[in-house]
Amino acid sequence: MTGIKDAKCVLVIGATAGIGRALALAIHDLDSKPTVIAAGRRQERLDELAAKSDRIKTARVDINATHDKLKQFVDDVVAKYPDVDAVVFSSGIQHIFDFTKPETVDVSKITDEFNTNYVAIVNLILLFLPHFLKLNAEGRPSFIIPITSALAISPKPDVLNYCATKAAVHSFSISLRAQLLHTKVRVVEILPPLVESELHDHQGTTPVLSKFWMPLDEYTKHTIEGLVRGDPEVAVGLSAAVLEKYEKGKREAVEQAYVRETPVFIPS
Repeated sequence: MTGIKDAKCVLVIGATAGIGRALALAIHDLDSKPTVIAAGRRQERLDELAAKSDRIKTARVDINATHDKLKQFVDDVVAKYPDVDAVVFSSGIQHIFDFTKPETVDVSKITDEFNTNYVAIVNLILLFLPHFLKLNAEGRPSFIIPITSALAISPKPDVLNYCATKAAVHSFSISLRAQLLHTKVRVVEILPPLVESELHDHQGTTPVLSKFWMPLDEYTKHTIEGLVRGDPEVAVGLSAAVLEKYEKGKREAVEQAYVRETPVFIPS
């Protein structure tokens, strides 16, 4: 089965910390020796990654930029690295909201979270697809790899907007995979459980969550194994259990219904 081992050049957006950084380094270490383009906002962290290997390139990007600026970023990447055939979307932010105290809810943070975690990803996928469909016409596989969360399926109420954004990407990924079923463009969704990360530092919840989260090295090892196998959904630990419990057969049902051009049955 086609997997990340078949990619020649992998762009990781959100590679300056956490899962994105770990995956960028793990993909770099594959026996297939792909070029890895680490992208993010923090230049000093990009420089630190680039210093590790001549196969790690960097690109600075703010995914909350306008459509025109994102288009320029994609055009520049494709022009400089015409072999780019995989994009991992790891950028994300998470805020805690208490809707029992509506006066404390900052609507601008809701908008930022939605734009960062969903709108920007859809925008970038749209911009990369012409290049990937061109590779498809040449008989080459390519990979769209959004990172969602177990919370896309089983939400946590204090981060309700974050869960909603991840659920949106999860749903989008299922439908996009169905639309691209007869192409060589692979949609591979990564669904992490609670993993060691900087994501929670600004919330002050890291000391508590660190007692329960999966260590980043362990998580990365299992996730790379799934990416190499070519799993359509890469779920590890609790995420795998949640996916099995609540969504077993859903992806296949959506794909079959789309191919038949009949509506998906939705129970009342």
